[in-house]
Amino acid sequence: MAGYSKGVRCLEYVILVLGASDDGECFEYTWIYPMVITNDWNSLHGMNWFVVLVILVLAYFYSHYFFASSTAHVSAMYAAFLAVALAAHVPPMLAALMLGFFGNLMAATTHYSSGPAPILFGSGYVKQSDWWRLNFILGLIYIVIWVGVGSLWMKLLGMW
Repeated sequence: MAGYSKGVRCLEYVILVLGASDDGECFEYTWIYPMVITNDWNSLHGMNWFVVLVILVLAYFYSHYFFASSTAHVSAMYAAFLAVALAAHVPPMLAALMLGFFGNLMAATTHYSSGPAPILFGSGYVKQSDWWRLNFILGLIYIVIWVGVGSLWMKLLGMW
């Protein structure tokens, strides 16, 4: 059975991806979609738009731990998070680009988060716990660089 371990890992990945479509379809019933549909912004009312952007980017990035596919994640969450950002008066270009950037950056969060991840993980060089821990820390670094420095750079370029 040991000779099949890499094949079994790939099969597990396929099962996770196929199961993600159900998660993506059901995601609309969680906390953010009702806010978008009913226009109930009480939890965000009065917050600075930049704080809302940071909260949304954090939630968007780290929620990828619950998805087995970037496609399922982006399909389920991008439009809703963008709608929340726009309702909170985040500059539209900034909101769209930040969510787009983090839709790509989250591809390394887990050993099953994107197409190449299981292949890289299957090589055996990095333990699963190390993978998750290191990418959690890298996520914080990404947020500082992309939201902090990136927002200032986009402002300097006149993008918002």
